[in-house]
Amino acid sequence: MPLYLKSIGMGALYIGVLEGIADAISGISKTYFGKLSDVSGRRMPFVWAGYVLSSFSKSAIGLFVNPVWVLFTRSADRLGKGVRTASRDAMLSAEATPETKGAVFGFHRSLDTLGAFFGPILALIFLHFYPGEYHKLFAYALIPAFFVVLFLAFVKEKPVEKKIEKGNPLWNSLTYWKVATPEYKRIIAVILLFTLMNSSDMFLLLKAKESGLSDVRMISLYIFYNFIYAMTSYRMGILSDVIGKKKIFLLGLFFFIITYAGMAFNKTTWIFYLLFAFYGLFAACTEGITKAWISNLCEKVDLATALGFQSTTQSIAAMLASFIAGAIWMSYGASAVFLFSAFGAAIVAIILLRERVIS
Repeated sequence: MPLYLKSIGMGALYIGVLEGIADAISGISKTYFGKLSDVSGRRMPFVWAGYVLSSFSKSAIGLFVNPVWVLFTRSADRLGKGVRTASRDAMLSAEATPETKGAVFGFHRSLDTLGAFFGPILALIFLHFYPGEYHKLFAYALIPAFFVVLFLAFVKEKPVEKKIEKGNPLWNSLTYWKVATPEYKRIIAVILLFTLMNSSDMFLLLKAKESGLSDVRMISLYIFYNFIYAMTSYRMGILSDVIGKKKIFLLGLFFFIITYAGMAFNKTTWIFYLLFAFYGLFAACTEGITKAWISNLCEKVDLATALGFQSTTQSIAAMLASFIAGAIWMSYGASAVFLFSAFGAAIVAIILLRERVIS
């Protein structure tokens, strides 16, 4: 994606704005559709609609070389994520006990990331034979999109207790904070603070590009990151069920700090691979773990709403983080972006160490 955006003339600031807007659309919709899922007592209609919208909009992004079209299709992709995420995560949570949620969400992240591992490998092979043919590459993405629609037809959902509630679902979803448990609020606050330091992954790839790596090297970095993420996510989930999700999340912050501090100064190719390995470990320690953690800190009838609210606040913070990173990059350079994030993550780790909450 960043290679394609660079090829049509988009700079770091525009990419930051684009990703921020897309994340905001995704985030705001997650809580709303999570609330609708709880109120309707249904999960699969939202999961199906979300995956279909995202799958086909990803392919459509390469149809026209126009910033407005890119914004529209990227936003549609993120809206699809907003529609499906809370309902899908609620379905996963329903398949687990409080003692196995780390393993279940970790397993999901492993399988999800395996797709993100094999997909770029196919892209790498394609670009080797057809350099710069991004439009054709996006067109071929319609093939897996078709299979997404096909496979979803075989997924069945369990009966869900309806959330009986009056008023506007959108307003009720956005005010969930008022009725959330104190433990849920404290963890959400910490996650929100950290997300403000964690800008879009595109900036990591742009830094590698700026350091002289070829397009093929960049894609191989992303493949390697996803390989590490996929191979370790399930095991980190299992470990979090044993020693606690807070400890694994803190371990993830440690890997994040190493990655971003290293990215600030590195220009050596093999060290980029080492840093992206650490970044894969960071993702394995935080992505699925966060959802497993907060799903144990909310009422069962509010499960999709609670998961959606967490995703909403996180996406809004990610939007701000991308804006901030783009502005810092343009004003002070790439190194300043990564040092800012590393220092901020260290502060979050200290705060979380002092926090006493069920994990």
